[in-house]
Amino acid sequence: MHRVMLLPRDTDTRELRKALWAERIGHFFTDEEEGQVLWLVDPQQRDAMQRLVMRWQRGEPLRPEGGRARRLHGAAGRVAWLAPFRQAPVTAAAMALCLAVFAVMSVLGDLVTAALTIVPVGVAGGQLVFGDLGETLASGQVWRLLSPAFLHFGWMHLVFNMLWLWYFGRQVEAFHGRGRMLTLLLAAGIGGNLAQYATGTVLFGGMSGVDFALLGYVWLMSRRRPGDGFFVPQMLVVFMLGWMVFTMTDVAELFGFGNVANEAHLGGLVVGLVIGWYHSRHVQRH
Repeated sequence: MHRVMLLPRDTDTRELRKALWAERIGHFFTDEEEGQVLWLVDPQQRDAMQRLVMRWQRGEPLRPEGGRARRLHGAAGRVAWLAPFRQAPVTAAAMALCLAVFAVMSVLGDLVTAALTIVPVGVAGGQLVFGDLGETLASGQVWRLLSPAFLHFGWMHLVFNMLWLWYFGRQVEAFHGRGRMLTLLLAAGIGGNLAQYATGTVLFGGMSGVDFALLGYVWLMSRRRPGDGFFVPQMLVVFMLGWMVFTMTDVAELFGFGNVANEAHLGGLVVGLVIGWYHSRHVQRH
């Protein structure tokens, strides 16, 4: 992600946005204290963007007239809705995989759950039996360390996890790249799953451990490196942390929230804060 220019907060950028999408130049604007900041996704398009911005600043027409303009506008409209997903491919891929697993679960049911739990699950003598993690990994089923994160047990569970994944994941990929997002996804997914398994729980799932890791990372970066552009409303931080604490109490069971992967949430949050602290401290030293 490359910062191109700073514009006054009250600048009307609608024509510039339309022209940039018509030319298929990946970009986005962020609102910061000093004004609007224009960011470029692909550095190879820097020259094309600068030429377009200069024409816009001079007040020149940015889009061709007639049929070609309509064709470009139509193409831009078709491409525009895909642009956010292309700018955050790791986040989009994780969401797509969660949705796909949820769809297959609605057809195959427990077969999918048993295939993605952290250890194999079976039935013997009318009772559930669970495999051993060490034996599971030795047999080559390494994917089970991460796969529970893609299991969701209901629409509300899925929707809320995807909402926070998209909100925080886009920021991480936009400002620190897809490699950082992939690191957080793998570390928090595996770390949260292991934390939950350590309590003796096997039947659990969800992307919420990763969501809490992203929350911790984005919040810490917004405090320690505000110039990077990260932002999270303070009330959202209070709500999510308050929710995590609430589900750890006995009161949550009275409202039907007793079966929550609390250790996965806490483990993910710790992973996000540790990774955020390391990278913010490393950059500050240099």
